Amino acid sequence: MKDSAMFWVGSTTLVLLTVTIMAAMDFPFNWVFYITVLGQVMIVYMVYRVLTDDYTTSKTFEDFYEDHPIGE
Repeated sequence: MKDSAMFWVGSTTLVLLTVTIMAAMDFPFNWVFYITVLGQVMIVYMVYRVLTDDYTTSKTFEDFYEDHPIGE
């Protein structure tokens, strides 16, 4: 099963929110530090996955916003 880029965006967000909560709750420093390092590695990999994702769309700049087209 191929993971999509959005899986990595969601996973990274959850890890970094967990770091924030753990820091606010005064967890031991080593836990917060190691999960922060894990989060930083996940950010780099997430950016790589988003930039190399094979995503295509039929929209162009002429379509502007879907809820407010330029022609109307």
